[in-house]
Amino acid sequence: MKKNLLSLALGTFAIGMTEFTMMGILPDIAKDLNIDIPSAGHLISLYALGVVIGSPILVLFTAKYSPRKVLIFLMLLFAVFNGLFAISPIYSVLLISRFMAGLPHGAFFGVGSVVAASFAEEGKKAQAIAIMVTGMTVANLIGVPLGTYVGHHFSWRYTYLLISLFGLLSMLSIYFWIPKMQPLTEVSKKSQLAYFKTKKAWVIIAIISIGTGGLFAWLSYIAPLMTEITKVSEDGIPFIMVLVGLGMIIGNLLGGKLADIITPQKTVIVCFIFMLLCLLVVYFTAHIPFMSYLMAFTTGIAGFSCSSPIQMLLIDSAKGSESMAAAGGQSSFNLGNTMGAFFGGLPITYGFAYNSPLLIGVAMVTIGICFSFYYLVLLKKTN
Repeated sequence: MKKNLLSLALGTFAIGMTEFTMMGILPDIAKDLNIDIPSAGHLISLYALGVVIGSPILVLFTAKYSPRKVLIFLMLLFAVFNGLFAISPIYSVLLISRFMAGLPHGAFFGVGSVVAASFAEEGKKAQAIAIMVTGMTVANLIGVPLGTYVGHHFSWRYTYLLISLFGLLSMLSIYFWIPKMQPLTEVSKKSQLAYFKTKKAWVIIAIISIGTGGLFAWLSYIAPLMTEITKVSEDGIPFIMVLVGLGMIIGNLLGGKLADIITPQKTVIVCFIFMLLCLLVVYFTAHIPFMSYLMAFTTGIAGFSCSSPIQMLLIDSAKGSESMAAAGGQSSFNLGNTMGAFFGGLPITYGFAYNSPLLIGVAMVTIGICFSFYYLVLLKKTN
């Protein structure tokens, strides 16, 4: 792996760890702060809100600077506010610092994706982006279990100090390994925002927020699905999550490879169809332990195989506003996370079994496939 891509992967590793570790240590935080679980859950919601708001704003106001300087600034912001989150004893400050820690998330992916693509050889841009995104998938495989273990057995504050340290390491690696570069765009702020006036932009936003929401309708409720339907013990859940994380790493790299071979647009459709089939198989076989383990791994592959193709889809659709588009994709991804968890939880609320969210996921992915085909139609009209 090239050092410059490794520095970007370190950044996405830290970002993935801070986003997903929170789910595993939420009870520890609630107990330590003497608050209820829903109140602690605001720490998840505020991070997602920070991603949605920070992505376009930070990209917009840093566009005139060298991407190397921008990436260093973003990781410094990330490290400072994760560190503040780790040491603050006041709940209100925790909420603010958690929101602030989410601000650089989407902007880092936006700027980082364009930078990674610029380092790639001709015909291998999606694979370069996939290497950057690998950091987030490795975070799910190694970082999140590590952070959860530290949070359970020592203190959740140590977990976030560790995350802050990873942010600083990424910042230093960017300083030493990313070369000095010219600003990514000379386009005015108004022209960059004009991207969101195009039909293409909103079709891609729908593809991401609805299509990937199907993944989170499954992933958000995977623990009760396994314990209540498959009858896996609670001690077996970490192993299930390791299988999911391993699948994500493989899927991410396969998706990048495929996007460079058959185009990102077609790859997104193939990956969504693969995800749709996986969700259906999980729904009908969740009561079979062997199939549950196998499908945890396979659905992990399907879930993240569309990651780098979608980033390429965004970059290709926004000439002059590539970073803005790629950052907006992260906002959409977090919206999909929220929508998948919300709509997936509705059938459970009304008394249906814990495999019922999978049907919600199937519906969301199906809509994502429809929008993906519509995007192909739009491309043919504009070319």
